[in-house]
Amino acid sequence: SSYVRRCITEDPSWSLVTVPPLTELCLQHIAENFQNNPILNCLLPEDQKKVVDRLSTSLPLTVTANTISHEDYWKRCCMERWQVCDVSYYGGSWKRMFFERHLENILKFFIPNTTDPNEVLELIPLCQGYVRKLEIDQFLPPLRVDQKEESSDLSDTEDDAELGEVYMHHYDLRDLIPDLPHLEELHLTYGVKTCGMNFEWSLFNFTELDCSNLAAAVKMCRNLKVFKLTRSKVDDDKVKLLARNLQYHPCLLELDLSHNLIGDHGAQALGKMISHNRLETLNLCNNQICHLGAQALAQGLTESSTLTSLNLRLNFVDDKGGEAIGRALLTNKSLRSLHLGSNNLSEPTAAVFSQVLAQNTTLRSISFSCNHLRLDGGKKLLEGLANNKTLTELDLRHAEVDQETDFLIHEIVWANREAARRGSQQHPATEPL
Repeated sequence: SSYVRRCITEDPSWSLVTVPPLTELCLQHIAENFQNNPILNCLLPEDQKKVVDRLSTSLPLTVTANTISHEDYWKRCCMERWQVCDVSYYGGSWKRMFFERHLENILKFFIPNTTDPNEVLELIPLCQGYVRKLEIDQFLPPLRVDQKEESSDLSDTEDDAELGEVYMHHYDLRDLIPDLPHLEELHLTYGVKTCGMNFEWSLFNFTELDCSNLAAAVKMCRNLKVFKLTRSKVDDDKVKLLARNLQYHPCLLELDLSHNLIGDHGAQALGKMISHNRLETLNLCNNQICHLGAQALAQGLTESSTLTSLNLRLNFVDDKGGEAIGRALLTNKSLRSLHLGSNNLSEPTAAVFSQVLAQNTTLRSISFSCNHLRLDGGKKLLEGLANNKTLTELDLRHAEVDQETDFLIHEIVWANREAARRGSQQHPATEPL
C-alpha cells in the first residue's frame, strides 16, 4: 500500500480581526454609492461621520448641499479649493465659507450673453440658507460682437465708454439678491481686475441700467446692513438713484461709496438720506465733493441721531464746507469719528472746531491730516482742547501745525486716551444674557 502524506499550509499573519465587520462594509458601500442614494440621516451619528469622512469633495452640490451639515466635510472642500482659508471671517462656519466664495467666483467670471444664467439660478436654492456676505471685486461686461478695426489713431480715451454703453450692461443682481434672505453685507466693484493689453474704458462702465437694477435689488434686500460700492465711477445721477432707494431702508448701517465720482448734487442726496434712516457709517473718501455738498451733509448731521462715522478724506470741501460741518457738530450728539484729511482746510475751519472741541462730548476721533491749518489753526485747536476730556485721537500730520503746539495737543489727547482706557478696565462692558 502507498503512503499518503497531507500537508496543511497556514498564513501565520492571518487573523479574524482583519475581516471587516459587516457594518463597516455597509458604510463603505453607502459612501461609494452616495451620489445615487444619499442616505445619511438614517444612520447613527457616529456612522454618519464615518460615511462623511469617506465622501469625495467632487460630489455634485445638488447632492451634498442640503444633505451634509458636517463641518469637517466642508472644511475639506475649502482647503482643497483655496490656499487661504480663514474661517473666522465667516462666523466660524466652513459650509458658509464654501458657498459664499463659490457664489462669488461664479459672479466674478459671469459674462452676460455668454455664461449660462442657470449656473447662478440653480445654485440659489442650494446656497441661500448660508450666504450672509458677498464680496465681488469685479464684474465682467458682455463680449463685444463687433470688434473695432485697428487704426493708427486709436487712443484709449473715455470715448470707448460712450461707444460701449449699449452693450456693456453687467449681470442683473435682481435675479439673485432677493432670493438670499440672510444677506447682510454686499461689497461690489464694477470693473475688470486684470485686462492686460485689452484695456478699454468701456470695461469699467457702471451704466444707468446697472445702477437702476442694483438700486432695485438693494431695496429688496431687507436685511442688508453693509453696502459697499467702490471704484465704480458712480456719479451724481447714479448716487441720487441709490439714495432714493436706500433712504428708508430698515436695516442699513454702513454705506461705503469711496473712490467714485460723487459731486455736490450726489452729496445733497446723501445728506437727505442720512437724516431719514438709521445709517451709522458713511464713507465718501476720494470723491469730488465741494463746499455745497459738505454743507448738505452738515445739514443731514444736524438731523441725524445715529451716524457715528463720516469719512470725507480726499475731497474739496474747503473752509466753507469745513465750517458748516463744524457748526453741525455743535448740536449733533452721535458722531464719534470724522475724517477731513486732504480737503484744503485752513484756519477758519480750525476756529469753528475749537468751539466744537470745547462743547462736544461725543467726538472721539478727528483727522485734519494734509491740510493747511498752520500756526494759528493749531493754536485754535489747542484752545478748544483745554477742557476736553473725550477726544482720544486728533491727526494733524502734514497740517502745517508748529511742533510745540502739536506736542501740547498730543499730550492732551494722550491723557484722554489713557483715562478712557482706565475707565474701560474699571467698568468692563457686560454682554447681555
